[in-house]
Amino acid sequence: MSNRILSYRGLMADGVIDTILLSTRKGEVGYRIIKFELLPYNPGAQDSLNVVKIYTDEQSTTTATIDFSDTTLLAAGTVQNTSSYAYGEYNVVTFDQVIVNQDIYITNKDYATGESINYLLELEVIKLDESQAMVATLKDIRNNS
Repeated sequence: MSNRILSYRGLMADGVIDTILLSTRKGEVGYRIIKFELLPYNPGAQDSLNVVKIYTDEQSTTTATIDFSDTTLLAAGTVQNTSSYAYGEYNVVTFDQVIVNQDIYITNKDYATGESINYLLELEVIKLDESQAMVATLKDIRNNS
């Protein structure tokens, strides 16, 4: 039997942080990223360079830097939108083997023109037993300390 898939999509303005509410009381439901896609709000209209990231901990600001050594980073993507590219040129990296059972946070920073960005996020729902839930929760607590 396959696991359920949850889809989230949105349009994020520059400097915005979206929260995806996933936490449960006992933490016995886990989530793994299976798809993360980005598309410019207004393809080809103006030059922009968006940096979109997904974190396990709440962010206070958005930045255009990407640091793979940050253990709270679940995914990162960039979209370069120019009149030369009809739909923008993008790169996305997801750490798809990471299972979380707490809320996640998506950030958008366009350091060129302040353009908005569309995102599509699909998460696989995974039933965790008590020990798996405890491990996932402890990892999250440790990363946020």
